[in-house]
Amino acid sequence: MKSTLLGLAVLLSLGTAAYAADKPGPAIIYDLGGKFDKSFNEGAYNGAERWKKESGKTYREFEITNASQREQALRRFAKDGNNPIIVLGFAYEDALTAVAKAYPKTQFGIVDDVVDLPNVASYIYRADEGSYLAGYLAAKTSKTGTIGFVGGMDIPLIRAFGCGYAQGAKAANANIKVIQNMTGTTPAAWNDPGRGAELTKAQISQGADIVYAAAGQTGLGVLQAAADEGKLSIGVDSNQNGLHPGKVLTSVLKHVDEAIYEGFKSGEAGTFKTGVNVLDLKKNGVGLAMDDNNKSLVSADNKATIDQVTKDIVDGKTVVHDYQTDNTCPVN
Repeated sequence: MKSTLLGLAVLLSLGTAAYAADKPGPAIIYDLGGKFDKSFNEGAYNGAERWKKESGKTYREFEITNASQREQALRRFAKDGNNPIIVLGFAYEDALTAVAKAYPKTQFGIVDDVVDLPNVASYIYRADEGSYLAGYLAAKTSKTGTIGFVGGMDIPLIRAFGCGYAQGAKAANANIKVIQNMTGTTPAAWNDPGRGAELTKAQISQGADIVYAAAGQTGLGVLQAAADEGKLSIGVDSNQNGLHPGKVLTSVLKHVDEAIYEGFKSGEAGTFKTGVNVLDLKKNGVGLAMDDNNKSLVSADNKATIDQVTKDIVDGKTVVHDYQTDNTCPVN
């Protein structure tokens, strides 16, 4: 109760902070883990900062510390006239549905879920397509024939990451072994680097020499443990290659920054597009990070292969099964 009241007090203090003096601007509300999580939230923050730099204007933001603050923050920003207001993560679905109905003239956005209301833009990422590429590359790179996956909270969205990863790996090597573990069943699973490290070490003990993390801040423990054990890891959402240069094979990029940037920009121009926006490989919504930090880890042949696999998905020659459509995965 004390933490909730403290959070509300902090939220109320935002009434005059960080937005243009002439009129309320756009706003963003991060998910648990904070805006500097080196992953999902930070990607969104970078998009907001890009808009701020280009436009010369400011925006409001809030980092929740407990679930009750989701609706509080939404209502506060909507009441103050901020527009558009974009929230991060599937967990905002109920709160956004309630607030968007209460403020039909305000435009909202949600990343990673669909809220079917006329004033809401829903940004859905085909992260399973990016994960497919990561699995393909991991199978081509692995020396042991065993690779791993550590997910955060056990939900269909994260199962989709793991399924895409396994599909790509099996396409590259039918005999590859893919070990998968989820961190937990509550939101705490996103913020447990210690548990991420434990699961990674356990997978390495079973022969995995590459471990992919799709687990928010928990994933930082995965990357650290893999580096400590002399193995490779795969980052997620933002480019995490530089966290352990030469130890992160690649990162599955989820261009959340583009959704925030375009949402803020179009909101300013009066062209904000509501409805469902599916961001896949074809739309450059997802992809793999290639830079100087992992250049020595990806051979020219493997890079060319991944480019071709990417083209095949974009052209429709290869179809990645979306776990979320039926909660099944065609490969084990």
